[in-house]
Amino acid sequence: QAQLVESGGGLVQPGGSLRLSCEASGSIFTFYNMGWYRQVPGKQRELVAAITSAGSTTYADSVKGRFTISRDNAKNTLTLQMNSLNVEDTAVYYCNAVPQSKTPWSWGQGTQVTVSS
Repeated sequence: QAQLVESGGGLVQPGGSLRLSCEASGSIFTFYNMGWYRQVPGKQRELVAAITSAGSTTYADSVKGRFTISRDNAKNTLTLQMNSLNVEDTAVYYCNAVPQSKTPWSWGQGTQVTVSS
């Protein structure tokens, strides 16, 4: 089954930066709009950044101006550069297709981002 593997999370102080990566298996990555989602315990998973197969990007208001999503179709990778992190960004971050209803991938393990002083 096609898989997604997220990496790059960790513990960072408020105001710090992290760069998340997602590697997708299979040769279909190029054809899908992709996104980064995040989830905190007790809340629904939310989409924070999305990028079309052609490279157009959209962001949730909560991360606009601080996060940058990008993709490398040749390497089947999705990246999320996160700057000016704050405690509200603490969550498990996942990548997957957008919308979720059209994804060929199962959810990966995610990568934990913790913002704390």
